[in-house]
Amino acid sequence: MTDLRHILDSHVKAGPVPGAVALVARGDEIELAVAGSVDVEGTAPMARDSIFRIASTTKPIIAAAVMMLVDDGVLALDAPVATWLPEIAEPSVVRTPQSPATDLVAAARPITVFDLLTFRAGWGFPSDFTLPAVGLLFSELRQGPPVPHAVAAPDEWMAALGGVPLLHQPGEAWLYNTCSDIQGVLIARACGRPLPEFLAERIFEPLGMRDTGFAVPARDLDRFTSYYTPTPDGGLELADTPDGQWSSMPAFPSGAGGLVSTADDWLAFGRMLLAEGSSASGRRLLSAESVRLMGTDHLTRAQREASGLFIEGQGWGFGGSVDVEPIDEWNVPGRYGWVGGTGTAAHVIPATATVSILLTQVGMAGPTPPQMMRDLWRYAA
Repeated sequence: MTDLRHILDSHVKAGPVPGAVALVARGDEIELAVAGSVDVEGTAPMARDSIFRIASTTKPIIAAAVMMLVDDGVLALDAPVATWLPEIAEPSVVRTPQSPATDLVAAARPITVFDLLTFRAGWGFPSDFTLPAVGLLFSELRQGPPVPHAVAAPDEWMAALGGVPLLHQPGEAWLYNTCSDIQGVLIARACGRPLPEFLAERIFEPLGMRDTGFAVPARDLDRFTSYYTPTPDGGLELADTPDGQWSSMPAFPSGAGGLVSTADDWLAFGRMLLAEGSSASGRRLLSAESVRLMGTDHLTRAQREASGLFIEGQGWGFGGSVDVEPIDEWNVPGRYGWVGGTGTAAHVIPATATVSILLTQVGMAGPTPPQMMRDLWRYAA
């Protein structure tokens, strides 16, 4: 009989993943499995409270924070973001996606909060990474593999963003990643406080997410895993150590992928979504309508099809994908969540009150989720 432990043990034994933590919560019942070690040397066993770089599973948390400000009346979904982000008040757009980054036209309309939440503002990664304007996301904004201390502070980053043309007109196309970083800056400016402070007060502390943040305190570094990237020959290359990039607060707290967390912390967040915005203690963090909007697909069929490299035919809500088609056996209508390039995945399935989480310390080789993730999803569904 296959269970969660068997899934983890088989993948860790086969390699190259040194260790993993997986959790599937169905209602009040939690099934947890831990396998392997925190690094390739085996210096310490993986544990339930091991801390991981969760990469893009940061995105749903950031979207929830934006919706808190919508609930507060500070932001509105249809409001132009120029009020808070004047650097992008009058963006330019490449004439066609294939055009040189200097062949520009004016944006047809302002970028709105809704555009950022649905990843349709015009900045981000398409399926074709060779397009001229896409290269500027790497060279000017340092988008790509997470290296927190290589990114400029928010004001400088926004100034650089203002010089990068949109790949599509606002609202026209779904493009990956960049909009979550913009959301992080929007939150900070709209609330008048640094993003880490807002998240701590409004999400992490109320939910008891004690190990979630943009840096790992010195007292907890012994629980922080090493991080590796796969090599072409099937091996692993050390990319970050516990006392490396995440051991101090970065200048730019990345809403797209900057958080560290644990399985139990993300579980608390996922259960809040399943409870339509309330914590386990009954404290309301989000309105039920905001949670509904987060887990609703907002894309057209054409936008979903054009973004297949990333979302594999599924839809996109706010900060995460939404299952709308039974393409694979693990697809459940309304399943919401996302994957992280550092080898993480976290989803909620409202229809079955399920939260599934996988945390590893090995980066993905590309946008396609590895077999280990797919095996977990199949099990959780």
